[in-house]
Amino acid sequence: MDVLLPLRRLDVFSRYVVAWGVYTRESEEYAQALFMAAIANEVVDPSRLTVHADRGSSMTSKTLAQLFADLGVTTSHSRPHVSNDNPYSEAHFKTLKYGPSYPRRFASLQQARAYCRQFIIWYNNEHRHSGIALLTPADVHFGRAAERQAARAAVLAQAWHAHPERFVRGCPRPPQLEPIAYINRPESASAA
Repeated sequence: MDVLLPLRRLDVFSRYVVAWGVYTRESEEYAQALFMAAIANEVVDPSRLTVHADRGSSMTSKTLAQLFADLGVTTSHSRPHVSNDNPYSEAHFKTLKYGPSYPRRFASLQQARAYCRQFIIWYNNEHRHSGIALLTPADVHFGRAAERQAARAAVLAQAWHAHPERFVRGCPRPPQLEPIAYINRPESASAA
């Protein structure tokens, strides 16, 4: 099967996939249903959301624009003629497509959906991201980051106390989670 369009909605801060679907064609109805499912599943106030999307026909459709306006969702779109304007989405797609088990082709839409279902479970719950302090998206999304980092710090301290000669820079610390995620960091944030 040649044409598969995976749709996914990522929480940019945690990298958690909050909704996804695989379709044979791009459709504003599919996009609208996916956003409504994400909003309902995450029990989030839509007026607090900012959706950054590409300029595909479903993402720029009047149907979706009207839905976002009705819900109070803030929107932004990729720059014209720029295919890689959202590094989080691009990194997620690369992780999917270049994984060792990704098939060259899917025999059916059902096979593609089954593959993606397993991938999303792994990605959200097991894949550790360097961009989020080597935590899983689920750890960050569900507020377990501080607990996980404290446990790591305790293990590192224990290793340091047992063999301080192995750590020439002193007691190691786990990487810290950045408090804010940007798609395009404003210059004022870079200077801070």
